[in-house]
This record gives sequence, structure tokens and C-alpha cells, in this order.
Amino acid sequence: MKKQLVVVKIGSSSLTNASGTISEGKIRDHVEALAHLKDLGHDVILISSGAVAAGFGSLGYPTRPKSTAGKQASAAVGQGLLMQNYIQLFKEFDRVPAQILLTREDFYSQTRFQNLFSTIHELLQRGVIPIINENDSVSIEELTFGDNDLLSALVSGFLHANALIILTDINGLYDGNPTVSKEVKKFHFIPEVSETLLSVAGDSGSSLGTGGMKSKLVAAKKALSLGVSVFVGTGTGKEKLVDILAGKGDGTYIGGPFQTQMQMRKQWIAYHSHVGGTIEIDEGAEKAILFHGKSLLPVGVTNVIGEFNALDVVIVKNQKGKTVGKGQIYYSSKDLLLVKGLPSEQSKCYSINKKAEVIHRDNWVTLPKE
Repeated sequence: MKKQLVVVKIGSSSLTNASGTISEGKIRDHVEALAHLKDLGHDVILISSGAVAAGFGSLGYPTRPKSTAGKQASAAVGQGLLMQNYIQLFKEFDRVPAQILLTREDFYSQTRFQNLFSTIHELLQRGVIPIINENDSVSIEELTFGDNDLLSALVSGFLHANALIILTDINGLYDGNPTVSKEVKKFHFIPEVSETLLSVAGDSGSSLGTGGMKSKLVAAKKALSLGVSVFVGTGTGKEKLVDILAGKGDGTYIGGPFQTQMQMRKQWIAYHSHVGGTIEIDEGAEKAILFHGKSLLPVGVTNVIGEFNALDVVIVKNQKGKTVGKGQIYYSSKDLLLVKGLPSEQSKCYSINKKAEVIHRDNWVTLPKE
């Protein structure tokens, strides 16, 4: 098997006991499998839940707290306990882990997005296993992020991973609840995540986690859109991750084994960037961009909506009001209003790079039809 970049996401219920404490047996099993995958020459990134679940018992909570303050306090205690266990166990396999705590803002900012990529790449070059978790102790919104499921999809996408493996306490996806009925059917392979499938997916089945099967399907849909195939299931033993990569995992495979992956910059534009405003273009410009691979020029712009700065990301719509795509723009809204509809030679002086393009084709992403 050729060298691959593999993102492994492990949920809270797969790391802890029912009481909320870390299960040494569970975490050791995961660490051994991750170290073995690394020994085989693969690059491995771990997305680890478990901070809140690991910490609430130490604070005297009888069960996982429901308040934001309780969750954040539990995460602050639990994250240290979680990393302490990982460091000690990986040391037995001569592996060094590194902790990275993220929030959604790390994906919204292009600078932070690129810095994160550089940091993780350097860690992998040094043979380190990055362990990523949401920064639950300071971030409110991320506590409902889906138990790191969506975060794992975003990380696997922007790193161009070959596979995203989501380990859970249920061996795959079913058309019903396998803990309630024995008549339900297991999905061994799903080519794509449909709206119908999402509508019948269940929520969390464990009091220790925040994500259920619906969360995992939403994450899988995002990963597929970023060019990464997904496995959702379970497993034990040293060879479990190797078996999953070989197509022998106990779970559900989603998408094909390999897909075309977007450039990192275009991923950021399409999925993570804040939108500054909207511009409308004429039919000629729409055809030039969509069918001839051209950049957008001022002459094709018919309207400017909202206030934005040069280098912001904007939505581009056609004259029928349909979204065509998104792009990083070289003009502020103020300057674009002055040059829209004009030939290129008359507009260069208003561009941030003194060039004619409103949006260069390298900074353009075509979006699916609405």
C-alpha cells in the first residue's frame, strides 16, 4: 500500500468509560493502531474528542454537564488529562504527539488557514502525530460543532487527505437504530450522502458525546465535497486502521476511494471564507468564466451590492439572480462601482494589483447550480 495521509477521528464514547473517566484500555488500543499505521510509513492526524467527557468527573459532576460554563470548565480540565494519556502511551511506541486546538475562526481567516496548514505539514515532516481538538474551553459555538465530526471533515479536506476514518461505538450506518431493532439494515457502502439519508439519520446515542449518525453523515457530505472518502465504523486491535484502508473495515464506506481534490486556496474561498458582498455580471462574462476558463473583467460587471474591501471574497450572480460562484476580488466595492462596465484599460488604476481582472481565474470557484 502506497503512503497515504489519513485523518482519524475518535469520538468521546470510544475513549471514555460510562463514568466519564478515560478508559486506558480503549485509548491504548487506538494509540497502538495509530502508531502501527505510522510505522508502515503513512502520515497520520488524530482528531480526538473526549475533553469534556474526561474532565467532568474530576469537577464533581455526576453526569456530563449541560450548561456552557460546565462544558467549558470540564474541557479545560479534561484536555490536559487527555493529552497526558496520549503522551505517555505514544512514548511506549517511540512516537511524539502534538496538541493543536482549533475553532471555526481558524478556517475563516485565510492567514490562519494557511499557517495551520504549514504547522501541520512541518509536524508531519518531523514524524510527529498531530492531535487536534476543538478549543471547547473558550469557544461557545464549537461546543455544538458535532463532536468534532465536521472539524475532522474540514481538516481532512484542506490537508488533501486520502481518507477520513471516523471511529465510533457503532459498526457503521443503518437504516434504523440497531440498538432498538434487529431488523435494521446496515449500509456497507454509500456512494453519496443524500437528503433522504440525512432525514432518517439518528442523533447521538451516547450521553458522553454530542454527535450522532446524522452528524457523521453531514461531516461525510462535507468531506466528499472536498475530495476525501470516508469510513464510519468501529474496530479493535493493532491492524484495525490498516484493515479499514484496505477496504476490510467493520463499518460503512462513503464515496469512492479517491476523488479529485480542490486546491487549498479554492477550498478556503468556497467553504471557509467570510463573504464581503455580491456582484452581478452579464451573460457574456458568465459564459467566459464558466465555459472558457477566463478571469472576470470590469466590462462584465453590471451591479455591485454591499460594501467590501479589495481581497475580500464575494458572491457572483448572473442577471437572473442565480449564484454562479465565489471569488477573491481585486477591487473594493467603492472602486468597482467606478469601473463596472468599462473596458479593461480604463480600470487598471483602481485595482489593488494594477491589473485589469476583477477576479482572477485562480481565485475563482464555480458553485453548483441552485
